[in-house]
Amino acid sequence: MTAELRELAREHSRAGAVVGLSCLADGADTLFARVVLDAGGTLVVVVPAAEYRDGLPEEHHAEYDALFSRAGEVVRLDHVGSTSESHMDASLVMIERADLLIAVWDGEPARGPGGTADVVEAARARGLPVTVVWPEGAARS
Repeated sequence: MTAELRELAREHSRAGAVVGLSCLADGADTLFARVVLDAGGTLVVVVPAAEYRDGLPEEHHAEYDALFSRAGEVVRLDHVGSTSESHMDASLVMIERADLLIAVWDGEPARGPGGTADVVEAARARGLPVTVVWPEGAARS
């Protein structure tokens, strides 16, 4: 998956400056943010809620903080609690600002409100191009 994301970043950097939007959740969000920064791009961090960081796994906090400190811009939503609603609202903010959605997604329905399937559906409904990255043989954890 990292190789696919790196190739996408290289392709888009040839066309101009790369700006990546991410909430920096553990997993694919963090991987994407690292790839954007490694490609010389600008990272925009969207914080869904005041309590968002605290709701992430403790072992992810150091990486979250390191990537957050490298953000070129931080967008903070008005939510307090880190909920499915605040996460989906953050996704909608990213969709509205993006030229393309790169979704690390297995094509399966969301496990809960605001999951990747919902974000992909919202992007497509708004006419935003979507590129899905899911390596053959990968499995959801």
